[in-house]
Amino acid sequence: MTTFALLSKFNTWANAQVFTTCAGLSDGDYHLDRKVFFGSIHNTLNHNLVVDRLWFSRAKGVEHGIKSLDQILHDDFDSLRLARIAEDQGIIDFVTSLDEDSLAQSVDFHTMAGDPGTMAMRDILISVFNHQTHHRGQVTAMLTQAGVKYPDLDIPVYLGAV
Repeated sequence: MTTFALLSKFNTWANAQVFTTCAGLSDGDYHLDRKVFFGSIHNTLNHNLVVDRLWFSRAKGVEHGIKSLDQILHDDFDSLRLARIAEDQGIIDFVTSLDEDSLAQSVDFHTMAGDPGTMAMRDILISVFNHQTHHRGQVTAMLTQAGVKYPDLDIPVYLGAV
């Protein structure tokens, strides 16, 4: 398994762990503004989906329809969870289809501000998986604020090494 295939599968597993944990929250705790980048757990999880759709659309050369990084794609937990599951499977399918030549190819895109940009596919994937980890960390901090125990989301746990 390539490193990026591993990261795509780990990402799917980690997202599933977070959503399973969040399923036990009251709607009030889930939507409470906790004074982080995107406010609530819901908005932060929604933001991760927004960014994934943005980057993978750019990588595929298709229109993404994203208007802002805080755009709400799904208002409720259940629909966001289903969209996350579908997005994660799409990410696995896309990433596992890439070979070394594909990973080295440049992807041209426009930023949200309309400025042109270019990144190698491998750098886009690094950015996406790092971004997911960053915001999952914020979600786990918000879960701590809510008094909720969350699972260990480290790669060695995922791999069954510990």
